[in-house]
Amino acid sequence: MTSFWTGKRIRLRGIEPDDWTAFMRFAEEEAGTGNLPCPPRSAEHHRARAKEQAAALSDGDCFQLAIEALETGKIVGSVGSFHADPRSGWFEYGVVIDAGHRRSGYAAEAVQLLLRHMFEERRFHKCQARILAYNTASLALHQRLGFVEEGRLREHVYVSGRHQDLVVMGILAEEFARAHPSDGFPDGTAPARADT
Repeated sequence: MTSFWTGKRIRLRGIEPDDWTAFMRFAEEEAGTGNLPCPPRSAEHHRARAKEQAAALSDGDCFQLAIEALETGKIVGSVGSFHADPRSGWFEYGVVIDAGHRRSGYAAEAVQLLLRHMFEERRFHKCQARILAYNTASLALHQRLGFVEEGRLREHVYVSGRHQDLVVMGILAEEFARAHPSDGFPDGTAPARADT
């Protein structure tokens, strides 16, 4: 039986203490792109953060997972949900992919697995993503996944010495279900709809 958290190329799994080197690499890559305007962190910081994540209790709606390539068993990124509002039914999420593994379909598959969980299992109604306007690759990925631009916060984020626009994109549960039909659960049953 295939796990709910396993796709064709990747699986999502909990973060382990030994994953700290991968997360340090991701942070260094993000800093190199100008997307992470904070001071460099020590190796000890990344070790402690990975250990903390490995031991953290999930509240069910906010969590971070490692993205592992099935072919190699290596961590190629991370994905997680945050800022969840169960009462209103929306959440935000983020995804990071190692520079050497971008444009390989890992991000799209990881996001689909995460959204399927949040929409079908946790019964959220909407997912929102915030993307810097100059990140055309991320904007294109979200459009392919079915997200639509809901707004643009003009000159909202100060990055790399200038103010940048922040694009707010969203996808509703029914839009996701149409764009990415579920084959049901591994036992062959169909997922229950939140509106029944």
